[in-house]
Amino acid sequence: MKIIVDAMGGDNAPEAVVEGAVMAVKERGVDVVLVGRQDAIEKLLKKAGAEALRDRISIINAEEVVDMEDDPTTVLRAKKNSSMAVALNLLKNGGGDACISAGSTGALLTGATLIVKRVRGIRRAAMAPVMPNGNKGALLIDCGANVECTSEYLLQFAYMGSFYAKNILGVVNPRVALLNVGAEDTKGGEIQKEAFAVLKQAGDEGHINFIGNIEAKDAFFDAAEVVVTDGFTGNVMLKTIEGTAKFLMTNLKDSFMSSGKTKIAALLMKDRLEDLKKVLDPSEVGGTAMLGISKPVIKAHGSSDARAIKNAIGQAVQFVDAGVTEEIIKNIDFMTIAKET
Repeated sequence: MKIIVDAMGGDNAPEAVVEGAVMAVKERGVDVVLVGRQDAIEKLLKKAGAEALRDRISIINAEEVVDMEDDPTTVLRAKKNSSMAVALNLLKNGGGDACISAGSTGALLTGATLIVKRVRGIRRAAMAPVMPNGNKGALLIDCGANVECTSEYLLQFAYMGSFYAKNILGVVNPRVALLNVGAEDTKGGEIQKEAFAVLKQAGDEGHINFIGNIEAKDAFFDAAEVVVTDGFTGNVMLKTIEGTAKFLMTNLKDSFMSSGKTKIAALLMKDRLEDLKKVLDPSEVGGTAMLGISKPVIKAHGSSDARAIKNAIGQAVQFVDAGVTEEIIKNIDFMTIAKET
């Protein structure tokens, strides 16, 4: 399997990206294509002592870089020779099985949509990170790609999330829930009420395992494997989780370092605290899948270190092996709402 990696995307690129790619090749035996400034990548590969791996690592030169402040709607037209654009075109043309970038989320989503294209019949691609829930995790879909949604978008998110949870998280019959301000069927605005109706119909017909509405607080306690929402609400929820996790770990550290007794307690609890840190660390997952794109695209966190890039490559391998995109294509007829004439 060959994974295409935007070597210039992210806060720590290209150093962390190249290092993470080398780690993935060593540990997973995957082939990697690094797209970016060739001279810089060559030097980093040499520094990493990766000469023996060069039959598994190739480089495609791309001198331009997509910056975070660039306009996502025009950047891939203005910077056609950027590492991100070249990587996506390479994926489109069969130069690899999946693409990863830690660069601008908006630019990657726009590029994936315009270059690689959506699956025919999918109205909008969605971003779907996995949240901790005390079990195998819960997929939050969407988390920022679509600020405004229709009930049909949310229906398609539910199907795509269900396929991902089944094939990658390993859940036999994923529970699908609609994120809302209350669990009652009548809660929410017009979009939520419309979405509830079409999701319930899909559940009644046996296409998905729809369990109704859930509140945000329930998502962490194994209430569902797929949490469906619009991108605005999902992004606020995701950023709140990240901020709360950082706040919690910082304050736990301060508390345990406050006295001799608490330092001893910290030593006794070290293993459990490390487990908690891993659960809350987005680097453990590696990235966020862009569901609905015709070929696998993974958005790695902008601040990804080498370990996160390695894990994102591993996630891409899972994505390809699981055949999620193929299942979306196979079931597309169930995922649309007939228009009244």
